[in-house]
This record gives sequence, structure tokens and C-alpha cells, in this order.
Amino acid sequence: MTSETAYKILTTGQFAALQDGRFEGAPVDQADGYIHLSTASQLDETLDKHFAGQDGLVIAAVPLAALGAALRWEISRGGQHFPHFYGRLEMRHISAHRPLEHGPGGRALLPG
Repeated sequence: MTSETAYKILTTGQFAALQDGRFEGAPVDQADGYIHLSTASQLDETLDKHFAGQDGLVIAAVPLAALGAALRWEISRGGQHFPHFYGRLEMRHISAHRPLEHGPGGRALLPG
């Protein structure tokens, strides 16, 4: 895969836990055993499918090189390869973050 950065969608509570070093993953992460990430091209579909109507979301940028061998590209929704992180996501993995906002055409604005 060629993406250099992936994105984690977090609630404000999850982002606060991440900042405090207490983030154990979202419920779906805990159930599946890895941290779900999305590439820039997958982000809007992930938002629509899993976070529709939710307020107070934060988008965190995760440079993939820093995740090392704990990063796996696995087939998921629609046969797409998604980045999955088999580790504990910490603030040191985050290069930038921003509250969810939409730009022209309704696409999520990326942090950074």
C-alpha cells in the first residue's frame, strides 16, 4: 500500500483518553483486537458508515512508518485494504489532529 498517513476518528472522550494515555481503543477496536484506521480516500466513507449524525468528533493523523510491523493492510469493506494497527495507539503516534469539519463538496478536512 502506498499511503503514508492514515486517520483515526475519535469521539471527544476517546481523544481525551488518548491525550491522558488511557486510550484502549474504541469499542469496535477492542472487539476486533486492533485499531481501525482509514486512508484519506476511505475517511469520508468511514465517517458516513460508522459516525453519521455524531457531533464532537476528532480526526487524528497517524504517520504509518512509525507503526512498524504492528501495521497490517487487511481486506475489509468492499474488498478495500484498510490499515489496521495491532498495538496501543498513543499520542506519540499522532502527527496532527483537528475537530471534524467539512470543506468544499462535504469532504472531511484532514489535520495537518
